[in-house]
Amino acid sequence: MEPALLQLNSVRQTYGEHDVITGLSLRLQAGSIGCLLGPSGCGKTTALRCIAGFESVSAGEILLNGQCVSSATSSLPPEQRQIGMVFQDYALFPHLNVAANIGFGLHQLPRAKRKQRIDELLNVVQLAEVSKKYPHELSGGQQQRVALARALAPRPSLILLDEPFSNLDVSLRERLSLEVREILKGQGMTAILVTHDQAEAFAIADEIGVMHQGEIQQWDSAYNLYHRPANRFVANFIGQGVFLPGRVIDERQVEIELGILQGRMPQQSASSSEQRGKDRIVDVLLRPDDIVHDDASALQATVIYRAFRGAEILYTLRLTSGDTVLSLVPSHHNHVLGEKIGIKLEADHVVVFDQIES
Repeated sequence: MEPALLQLNSVRQTYGEHDVITGLSLRLQAGSIGCLLGPSGCGKTTALRCIAGFESVSAGEILLNGQCVSSATSSLPPEQRQIGMVFQDYALFPHLNVAANIGFGLHQLPRAKRKQRIDELLNVVQLAEVSKKYPHELSGGQQQRVALARALAPRPSLILLDEPFSNLDVSLRERLSLEVREILKGQGMTAILVTHDQAEAFAIADEIGVMHQGEIQQWDSAYNLYHRPANRFVANFIGQGVFLPGRVIDERQVEIELGILQGRMPQQSASSSEQRGKDRIVDVLLRPDDIVHDDASALQATVIYRAFRGAEILYTLRLTSGDTVLSLVPSHHNHVLGEKIGIKLEADHVVVFDQIES
């Protein structure tokens, strides 16, 4: 296995008797962008602070370029870890202009080389024309790019980004997410992003760790998190979806109200060999893109809610049984509440979990 630039092995972090991180493990290869994604209080920011060296660990170890930088018995100071940090509020120096902010960590370089590096990064983040301006004269997006350039300036091994877009409006956030990914990839940087926003995570990261109660529930690509969630928490947290009851026909088929789904039953959907047999009752996850609008279909559902999203409408539909499903439909199919519409099942992935006993 190729050595990881960043590796966390069973890391724990506690405040008093409260475990904030419990057995956190991950591997991030050089040049990859990882993300810790989860709701408030899941431990993602604490994990980032442990990697940076701002927090100590109670157990386990953190390795950077194969060197242990944190363990229960030792900790390398933050300034010796070769880590760049982009904070939530950017933390720019208000009395320094853009160029001086970017060059703040380059005082050890000769003047000519320092200026060369600053000019290079001004071009990378497309801020050469505002190099003499001060932070208060910049937009939020420009401030964010200055903060990123400052973190990149000393050529760190790793960049950490703590909710870097939370102060920006939604449209700017989406655009800058793509810009930041392009900048990091263009510089060949390895990075870890912390966010609660799935759209940011999907736009920037190569690999995403969904966190819950101090643990990574699944470390995977955005595609697999959405279509192949490892457990119910990931299934509920990522994207939108509903669970319908289903009956297992065999190891490759499960029957639900809308028809028969084909595909191998995930092993985690059965906790014992007895439960893996046919006629087992399970919960089947359906995403909005699994339910397709089809006027010619004999299968009907009633519109009970609609959310207009411009190019698409997200319909909540009631089935004959009374269960509901979601369907994402092009917005020229404009249906009213109470209307019955034709639908069909087009699910490429079978996501099945044991039913929760009430």
